Amino acid sequence: MNEDMNNNVNLNDIKVVNKPSSSRVKPIFAAFMAGAVVVGGLMFTSDKLNLFGYDTKTVQSSATAVPANSAAAGVQTASLNNLGTNSISQITKASSPAIVKIETKVKQTSTPSNRRNSQQQGTQSGDTIENGIGSGFIFEDSGYILTNEHVIDGADEIDVYVQGYDTPFKATLLGSSYDIDLAVLKIQGDKAFPALKIGDSNAAEVGEWVVAIGNPYDFDYSVTTGVLSAKEREISIDDEQGTRNYKHLLQTDTAINPGNSGGPLLNLNGEVIGINTAVNAEAQGMGFAIPASTISSVVDKLKNNETIPKDPAPYIGVALQNITDDMLQDLKISSTNGVVVAEVQQGSPAFKAGIRQFDVITEVNGKGIANTEELTKAVQAAAVGDALKVKISRDGQTKDVSVEVGDKNAVTAYQS
Repeated sequence: MNEDMNNNVNLNDIKVVNKPSSSRVKPIFAAFMAGAVVVGGLMFTSDKLNLFGYDTKTVQSSATAVPANSAAAGVQTASLNNLGTNSISQITKASSPAIVKIETKVKQTSTPSNRRNSQQQGTQSGDTIENGIGSGFIFEDSGYILTNEHVIDGADEIDVYVQGYDTPFKATLLGSSYDIDLAVLKIQGDKAFPALKIGDSNAAEVGEWVVAIGNPYDFDYSVTTGVLSAKEREISIDDEQGTRNYKHLLQTDTAINPGNSGGPLLNLNGEVIGINTAVNAEAQGMGFAIPASTISSVVDKLKNNETIPKDPAPYIGVALQNITDDMLQDLKISSTNGVVVAEVQQGSPAFKAGIRQFDVITEVNGKGIANTEELTKAVQAAAVGDALKVKISRDGQTKDVSVEVGDKNAVTAYQS
């Protein structure tokens, strides 16, 4: 199996090739496993400098909800009731002291391009330069902070700004997970920090009011409100390392912008029910947050830098192509319903079941398959270990094979 195939075989990385560009059955494909809907225009809401065409040197915050770095501010946390009747201003006053601004820095490397930039900026190789801005919140008063992994990814230094302190704290990264996009930082102070309580996202109901506080576009401690629009959303976002596949997300119409990543999504009790993570740039009012249920299940492991097991990822290990009219003669079939197997991963469940390149899959468990999307859903709906009855056509002859659904994550862990 070539390297390209190994790279392509990735849960949720699904693209459909509707028509080959040259030969009738040419393996131009993307791998099929089981997939989530890929929503166009999704982007993270951290602010890597210039990533969104934003220049920190030209934008100055004209107003903030709370002064971020006033000397001896004596910040105190206001009290809230647990009846869900607190006003937005009460929630803001009580919660803001525990919300932090995160600035990441990277070391300047010596390349021709960087040398030119260094001369313009007055820096030299080895110096640290600003790389991005995000948000986070203190969840334990001893200085433990939660944020998104993509906020601190690649950082050589992490500065954390806490209200009531003149200078930022140097944060230590305790643990992080690319797959669930969460990270825990630690700062050290001479007294207890204000902290937020992690609530129960499972108890949150669609339509309830929610509050987001963060640092969009360097406008520190900005407050926005909206409603919980939906739960259990799945999205995928491509980045330099691959594709992040998010599950169980909260959707909100609360305004979320670059710089909000890692900040809390609060209920009217002032409890964290999510971490603001992504926004659909092509839509209005479509932001996404990692739910508190996910946070609570992994936070102790992140604090201790322990490996977080991945959820089982159903797959059968084939790359697919939709069928076009000009393929019918070569495939010895009479209809474009079904999908052609462009390649089979060696040792995969499909390979073990006897499925081979150029086989045509027409049914799964007695239900007709018209295209790659329908086959994707069929595998996605199965559990690891399930046996799928798959009807294939090969050289004009049909037969049934039994495919035991595998766990792609277990295969990846073994190979690594």
